[in-house]
Amino acid sequence: MSGVFEAPYPVVLDLVGKRALVVGAGPVAARKVAGLLRAGAHVTVVAPDAVSEIAEDPDVRWHERPYRRGEVASYAIAITATSDPAVNRQVARDGNAANVWVNSADDPANCAFILPSVVQRGQLQVSVSTNGRSPAMAQWARRRLEQLFTDAHGAALDVLAEVRAEVQQVRGTSEVDGWTDALDDHFFDLVAAGELDAARDQLRRALGVDGEHDQTHQEVPS
Repeated sequence: MSGVFEAPYPVVLDLVGKRALVVGAGPVAARKVAGLLRAGAHVTVVAPDAVSEIAEDPDVRWHERPYRRGEVASYAIAITATSDPAVNRQVARDGNAANVWVNSADDPANCAFILPSVVQRGQLQVSVSTNGRSPAMAQWARRRLEQLFTDAHGAALDVLAEVRAEVQQVRGTSEVDGWTDALDDHFFDLVAAGELDAARDQLRRALGVDGEHDQTHQEVPS
């Protein structure tokens, strides 16, 4: 990093179709590659040798050679996962010069951004970061979050998104009163029990669109 910061700016990046570079091809790099692929990025790996997860993945473009100075400029984002500090520094310098965001695994001095620990339940992502100060604590916090958030919370997000779209259709906006009261323990209990219709109805009542929702779904006579 260029300096110590007090207020990092958390973001969620849309990497679908974006070109991503990973420098290094060991087990750590393989985990980074897997995450980038899940995000929809087009991944290129540069390393003389690669673990099988990278070398045998048809979705990964592997350049079997060392990193070349300046090549990071051709990518939208880059991650280094090597044991060579000189390579990490070079990629970071090149990225800074080309306005390309670079993360260096376990090397915060050469990071333009930090990767948080993430718990994923369906489309629900819960992340925690220590701003690079202690990956061990971030992992501890992630384990606690894994106990707190279950697959039912991912299913609940799907229900919420569905009803939010209904509210948008009925009201013209989803920014209405009632969301805070609607998301109580009973709602999540209903989802966990598989009673999704009852969960939807609870949301609609709390948001004041129950009757209007029914009207919008009536067939128009021909």
